[in-house]
Amino acid sequence: MATGQVSFHDQKMVKKIHVPVRQNATVNRLNKTRTEEFPDLRAEREEDQKQKSKADRMKREEQKAKDRLEKQEREQKKWQKDHAYDDMFQEEHMISNQERDAGFYEDDFM
Repeated sequence: MATGQVSFHDQKMVKKIHVPVRQNATVNRLNKTRTEEFPDLRAEREEDQKQKSKADRMKREEQKAKDRLEKQEREQKKWQKDHAYDDMFQEEHMISNQERDAGFYEDDFM
């Protein structure tokens, strides 16, 4: 195929209209709006790849930061769990067995 040539998958669906006389006004308007560009596709692709890699890198860094925070929280919870008994033996929280009622010692087995 030549550059700019148009083809159709199903030729039966193509509608052709015969134009008896060229309409210069219409052609001139189309020619005024014509723009020809010769883009550097390689540079555009490289720029797109840079943006995608930058976005991926930022996403990985955010994930690493999130993982670090979660790890710190887990370590903090573990430390709190390990040190939860620091204030266990304080006089104000202790109760002696003499102060308990008589029903405390009875067990219901049946």
